[in-house]
Amino acid sequence: MSCGEPHETDCSEVLDHLYEYLDREMPDSDCEKFKEHFDECSPCFEKYGLEQEVKKLVKRCCGQDDVPTDLRSKVMDRIDLIRSGQAGEVPDQPAAETAETAEAPGQPGDDAAPSAPRSDAGKHLA
Repeated sequence: MSCGEPHETDCSEVLDHLYEYLDREMPDSDCEKFKEHFDECSPCFEKYGLEQEVKKLVKRCCGQDDVPTDLRSKVMDRIDLIRSGQAGEVPDQPAAETAETAEAPGQPGDDAAPSAPRSDAGKHLA
């Protein structure tokens, strides 16, 4: 997204880091750059306002629940991995089984691999 106006800080950079700004998880110098951008860019300021309201709503609706310490730790570890660019495989996580990786069930007592599907393509060539 871009408003089409030149800014010291590009709109896409501001929107990519919007939650860091909202959560006050960035250096003060960057916060100041973002504040200046919001002062001069109404589309980004609208997006900032919308996301700020969403955060307030979530906090009001879900902010009363205690998060288990181990869950919080796992989430924070995952965030750190993503930020460091090492978000590939997480060793503590079991791989999710999908329909493609799941074995097809065979007949009871049949240990052989399932056969390939039959095709009727050459049936009428006799």
